[in-house]
Amino acid sequence: HEKLLTWPKVLDNHQTVSEEEYTGKNIRLPSTKEAPNLDMQVLNYHRPMLGTFHSKFMVVDRKIGIVSSNNIQDNSNMEMMCHVEGPIVDSLYDTFLISWHNELDPPLPSRNSPAAQGGLPTFEQASFQGLFDPNGNLNVPEYGNSRSLQEVAEAGKRTELPLHAPGDPHYDVDIAGEVTRMQSVMSPRDGETGPAVAARHLNRGRHLDLKPTIEGNYAPGEEMTPYIPHRVHDLVPMALVNRKPYGATNHNGVFMPQNEAWLSAVRNATTSVFIQTPDLNAAPLLPELLAAVRRGVDVTYYVCLGYNDAGELLPFQGGHNEGVANKLYTSLTAEESAARSRLHIHYYTAKDQVAPIHDSFKQRSCHVKLMIVDSHLGIMGNGNQDTQSWYHSQEVNIMIDSAEIVTKWREGIERNQNTGKLGRSSNEDGIWRDAQGNQAKGAIGVDAGKFSWAKGVVGAVQRVRGAGGF
Repeated sequence: HEKLLTWPKVLDNHQTVSEEEYTGKNIRLPSTKEAPNLDMQVLNYHRPMLGTFHSKFMVVDRKIGIVSSNNIQDNSNMEMMCHVEGPIVDSLYDTFLISWHNELDPPLPSRNSPAAQGGLPTFEQASFQGLFDPNGNLNVPEYGNSRSLQEVAEAGKRTELPLHAPGDPHYDVDIAGEVTRMQSVMSPRDGETGPAVAARHLNRGRHLDLKPTIEGNYAPGEEMTPYIPHRVHDLVPMALVNRKPYGATNHNGVFMPQNEAWLSAVRNATTSVFIQTPDLNAAPLLPELLAAVRRGVDVTYYVCLGYNDAGELLPFQGGHNEGVANKLYTSLTAEESAARSRLHIHYYTAKDQVAPIHDSFKQRSCHVKLMIVDSHLGIMGNGNQDTQSWYHSQEVNIMIDSAEIVTKWREGIERNQNTGKLGRSSNEDGIWRDAQGNQAKGAIGVDAGKFSWAKGVVGAVQRVRGAGGF
């Protein structure tokens, strides 16, 4: 639990949270009375001052692992989650035990049944296998031969299923049913347009009524498609690349598996680097991105306009996204026009919008954390490309080597947002502007001003209080 900080944490970094506290208004987990068959233990883990437990992962029955970008809360964020099975789940299980640290009472029932011996439960389901034809092309059960996400979307239009939502659950018996239900929910009804459906979906988390600014309808093949199933495949090379929390107020805690994996990937890239992250300002990464474009590698990164600007403006935090983008572009000289043409910086633009919306409005933000290198190496999970994630927070990420899987990841990224098409910054100063030359409402621009440190203090206070986001 990342938002609770009490003075006893200075002495004991792993604080057991009582039922009275975790059912209170600040956390609101269910009580034993509400969930009598649930044996729940809650721990608050933090290494003062800055060693936040930023990890976001789940292990189910020591057979299924979930690694994601999202916290369990309602907000305006676009997120990415990956379901994994096989030996990697044992690594997630070990990470949990190390993080928990304290005695578990009772012990976990799966302690003697490692995932490496448990097969691949989802791939072994006949219903999941039925999602695909003998050639590995996508099939949606009962709706014909669907070989692409476009055809999944078409299949969803042929039935009408209610949304599975908090307070109104509609459970499916398998993943195939979940895929069909979600695409049904995302299919236009009664004269709705695709952008209107996307707006309804993106508004739900914060109970908003923001209207789409995309006019007309999506072209076939461009509909929003949140679920991306992968065909049954052989095991692929995969590893956890994590970092442990480091609380001291210096930058000594940088030599960690997560950071070394990111740096090695960028340094060894030969054709392309793609990154999506809320903020990008980590000092070790910036020169490597410039080195990559100078040696002929295309570098594309997507960030969120205004994401946690206040916190990023604190001294030694690296700066806000527009300032960093400007620094990168202006570091390239007039003689380096070819390198400049290979650096592509975009600001998150939601699937229903024609322009980025500043994060301060809490309407459309992106919290995805992903790196893809040379179209086959992928690293996704919890870690942002900012100072906090590089030097301090505990993070959990999976690294895989599979062109097939990361191609699907990238396809899903582009399919579910307009960042690539409509969020491109100027390659002169790194600022997004509309056709009339105007910056987005609320944007700081290149120069945050002489009192940026004061804004940073406000952001830090909000973060500790749980009002900020990261």
